[in-house]
Amino acid sequence: MEKTEFLEKSDSDNLKAKVKINVLRVVVYLFLGILSILCLFFFYLLIINTTRSNNQLQSGQLSFIPGSYFFQNLTNLFTAFKGNFDAVSGFTNSLVIALGSSILTCYFSALTAYGIYAYDFKLKKVAEVFILAVMMIPTQLSSVGFFELAVQMNLKNKLWILIIPAIAAPSVFFYMIQYLRSSLPKDLIEASRMDGSSEFGTFNRIVLPIMKPAIAVQFIFSFVASWNNLYMPSLLLTDTSKKTLPVMINALQHTAWGSLDLGCVYMAIFLSILPVVIVYLILSKSIIKGVTAGSVKG
Repeated sequence: MEKTEFLEKSDSDNLKAKVKINVLRVVVYLFLGILSILCLFFFYLLIINTTRSNNQLQSGQLSFIPGSYFFQNLTNLFTAFKGNFDAVSGFTNSLVIALGSSILTCYFSALTAYGIYAYDFKLKKVAEVFILAVMMIPTQLSSVGFFELAVQMNLKNKLWILIIPAIAAPSVFFYMIQYLRSSLPKDLIEASRMDGSSEFGTFNRIVLPIMKPAIAVQFIFSFVASWNNLYMPSLLLTDTSKKTLPVMINALQHTAWGSLDLGCVYMAIFLSILPVVIVYLILSKSIIKGVTAGSVKG
């Protein structure tokens, strides 16, 4: 009798626990769903506004239904604001800078992290601490000196002046070395050396594929940061043909309101975030793996 009561009580407790778990799961899913809707709502409005005419947008009326001016706004964007806005060159310059800086950032940060992780040398700890200390220095403190150096060396309006410095990325290095410590056994490096592989061969053929999730994460972060960068490009790129898309969009705010085509502005903003979305979709699987990597050390 007591055993039966015990079993019934146990089943009742298990049922209550399952109900609580299911309720909690519904609450969490509901909360995440609301957050997702809030995040996507403004992006949806942006897409809607790219399909509306300038008159409709200046009227101030909010609309959730797409219009029929998408291709007209796209055409106007590439023909309007010729004095201050060149969508083709702005898009190209932003893409070159973002891709170039992201590739250099990820590759050389991974290479630096591998060098400090895989080799034992004097002042190894000092080198790592120094790199991490540089990470604490605000960008604004070094930007003045960097700008003066670029002017003295006649490097203004050169796209690569915004690409080459991306080699030094302490925050990316910190993420890479943490990933290596959790994912790359040193025995694998020693085995590669015993097989006669060169140091760069080991890094390029063995280490880089292992670091693919981490590289994907830092690539998208670096790409977004470089693509949206407004501060240094606005200082160093003064020639219209060299300006990036964010700099050109920012310059539109100085355009007289009466002559400003809001349909073109929304189209420019839409095009400016489109590459970021594409890169994220391409690397999404690797990004998820990279974010979760290291949570359980093997």
